[in-house]
Amino acid sequence: MNIRFATPDEITQWDTIVPQNPDGGNVLQGIIFTDLKRASGWQVRHIVCDTAAMVAMEKHIPLLGLIWYIPKGPGVATTEQLQAVLDELIPFAKKQGVFTIKIEPELPLGTDLSTLPIIQTRPIQYNCSTVVVDLRPDLEAVMKGLPQKGRHAIKRAERDGVTVELVDSTPENCEKMYQLFVETSQGAGFAIRNPGYYRNFYRRYSEAGQGQLFFAYFEGKLVAGAYALIYSDKSTYKDGASIRDKVTYGASHYLQWRVIEWAKSKGSVAHDLCGTPSAAEITNPNHRFYGLGRFKTSFNKTVTDYVGALEVPIVGWKSRFWMKFAEKVVRRLWFTKHHESYY
Repeated sequence: MNIRFATPDEITQWDTIVPQNPDGGNVLQGIIFTDLKRASGWQVRHIVCDTAAMVAMEKHIPLLGLIWYIPKGPGVATTEQLQAVLDELIPFAKKQGVFTIKIEPELPLGTDLSTLPIIQTRPIQYNCSTVVVDLRPDLEAVMKGLPQKGRHAIKRAERDGVTVELVDSTPENCEKMYQLFVETSQGAGFAIRNPGYYRNFYRRYSEAGQGQLFFAYFEGKLVAGAYALIYSDKSTYKDGASIRDKVTYGASHYLQWRVIEWAKSKGSVAHDLCGTPSAAEITNPNHRFYGLGRFKTSFNKTVTDYVGALEVPIVGWKSRFWMKFAEKVVRRLWFTKHHESYY
């Protein structure tokens, strides 16, 4: 068995190791994200094996033992590769006192996982269903490839005088973005984290050259904001927010186009708009994220569904107890106390 914890030197080079995974790497397996999770109470375990390098977030659950959460990983591209990882990971985790592992490989929904020792569980990351824009063509071809609605909205906003600026992640700009976030969350009915989380998140990624804050203006007024990430050759629309009173058409579309231009300039070949209803629910007007789905499918009508979150039982009865009872209580108590997701 060749699985082991990474050496200090490997951890230092982590952001060059993870992109070598079969899936090309994921920003949630990168060093900054793991540092942020450490600050919120998780222990971070860097693990390498023959198939992939991965980060497992670790917490201790009284009377049960350790849980591991591998966000957007392991970084595999096939069922066979996932099987190879689990063959090594399961006995290795058991030796560490782990009783259950939650994984999120970005395998397409419909991938046959029936032979694997896993159980489908509740999604954690928003982009278990998402829209991805192919940035391999030149920008002119990318624009031509957008659905008509998206192209029209972008050109209309530009013609009407919407402007977009790439701004530094200063405390003042982070506060402006947070106020947009508050307005958006109240209108859309989703929870947001405390302002300090976003200030730290934006600052860390911006200083590393892996993130950029964008503001859209109309007639001198800030009307929308976005924060985007770049990791290896993939980009992610991490956060977006806008005022509720729509003073002009297409501002958010034009803002997103400028994000795409930035991502392309940084070497991105695939831009993840980070979360929509599933393909089966994308046209359901009663879905809580129906509006987000309409906006994001104006950049690509195809929704990409992944297999989502999977539980890997290490100690069977403990894992079952965790999934059926304990996890719900822990997540509820954590949210009540901290007003943010447990994971």
